[in-house]
Amino acid sequence: MRRARILTGAAVALSLAFCGAGAWTYAQARGDDSLAYGRERDEALADGRDRLSLLHTLDASSRERAREGIRVWRAAATGPLRAELGRTSPEKGASARGTVTEAALTALDTRAGTAKLIATVRVEVTPAGAARTTTDRKRLEAVLARTGPGEWKVKALSAVPLARTAEEDDGR
Repeated sequence: MRRARILTGAAVALSLAFCGAGAWTYAQARGDDSLAYGRERDEALADGRDRLSLLHTLDASSRERAREGIRVWRAAATGPLRAELGRTSPEKGASARGTVTEAALTALDTRAGTAKLIATVRVEVTPAGAARTTTDRKRLEAVLARTGPGEWKVKALSAVPLARTAEEDDGR
């Protein structure tokens, strides 16, 4: 009987120690700065991918749809890029659909609310009145700015040139 009480007491003490260690680990992880940084990185990457897709998509089958597409572009951008897109006049013409195939953040400053993103985008262009589409691939670098809690928009966008190999240079 005495032995059973000792074993029960030891099991309870061991269980309490295990629960205490688990609570300590949870409390440390919950307040960890790297966890908050990871969440911010994931939000910036997801928003950046979404905004790049929007900025490479336009239904210009009619002037009204082109106007709506430009409005969507402006909503995805901020700063000088937004102002530049505001000067775009809607015209009927070719339509495009952009899909981000790969993307990664190369820099993130959570205090300043800025990030840099590199991405490859597949753009399917359908000329006005045509049924066939052509596909173009683009490599881009985007500067993102946090415009609100958990909201990132494209502040600047530039093409990344393809590097030439020595074999390509010799074949010119």
